[in-house]
Order: sequence, then structure tokens, then C-alpha cells
Amino acid sequence: MIGVLRRNWWAIALRGVVALLFGMLVFVFPREAVVVLVLLFGAYAAVDGVFAILSAVLAEQAHERWWPFVAEGVVGLGIGALTFFRPGMTGLALYFVIAIWAIATGIVEIAAAMRVRKTIADELMLLVGGVASVLFGVLMIVFPAVGAVTVIWLIGVYAVLFGVLMIAFALRVRAHSA
Repeated sequence: MIGVLRRNWWAIALRGVVALLFGMLVFVFPREAVVVLVLLFGAYAAVDGVFAILSAVLAEQAHERWWPFVAEGVVGLGIGALTFFRPGMTGLALYFVIAIWAIATGIVEIAAAMRVRKTIADELMLLVGGVASVLFGVLMIVFPAVGAVTVIWLIGVYAVLFGVLMIAFALRVRAHSA
């Protein structure tokens, strides 16, 4: 594996540069980044729908059950089309799904923390994590505009950090190969 890394250190560095640029663009254009991410989701849903329908054709040719693939494909194509024609609505729906997911998982984490406290003395981390998840979800619902920008900024921070780390790793691999 190290041989592959040594020969392709530049590809690792390029990956880091692209992530770094992406992260910086997210900070410069946060609203546009939201739109792009929603449209990428729509493109993914549509392409996934096409491949599901292709799977239906292949399943039918093999005399296997094909209709679930068609249903999945139609849903994927429908979600993809809805996303392109109404990106704001799709983005808003995705946003609230994340908020509700955070609240639901937080409640489960709090309940789990209550149960494990009987076996693990002074166990607070899971409880604090659960409370943080609930608060995050509630704050997303109460302040949706701020929450959307915050999610985008978190993606930007991740991309910048990842890019810097990949560039540093590539330079270490390159120095190691010399």
C-alpha cells in the first residue's frame, strides 16, 4: 500500500486541495452551497432511480421479482424531479428531517444513559450527548435560517480541515519516498 501512496502522493494532495477549495467556497457562498447540496441530492435521487429501473429490467429478464425495483425507481425519479423543480421545498424538508432525527436520537441517548447509570457509575457522557442532540434539533427548528447556515459552515470546516490534513499527508508521503 505504501508503494501506491508514494507513487500517487500528488493525487492525495490534489484531493486535499479540492477539499480545501470546496470548504473555502462554502464560507464565501453559504447560500449557494445549500442550493448546490440540495441539487446534488436531487441528482443522486434521480440517478439512483434510473439504476433501480435498470435493476427491474435485469430482474425481469432473469424471471425474478421486478416490481419493487420499479417502485423504487419511480420514487427516486420523482424525488429527483421534485428537487429540481422545487429545491427550496426539498431543502427545507431535508433540514427538518435532520432536526427531528437529532431530537429523536437525543431522546434515545438520554433514555439509554438512564439505564446504563445503574451499571456504570457517574456515567454522564451519553446523557450530555443526548441532551446536546435534543438541544441541537430544537435550535434547528426554532432558528431554521441560522441552522441551515450553521450546517453548511460545519461542512465547510470539515472540508477545510480534511483538505489541510490530506495535503500534509501527501507531503509526508512524498518526503518519505525521497
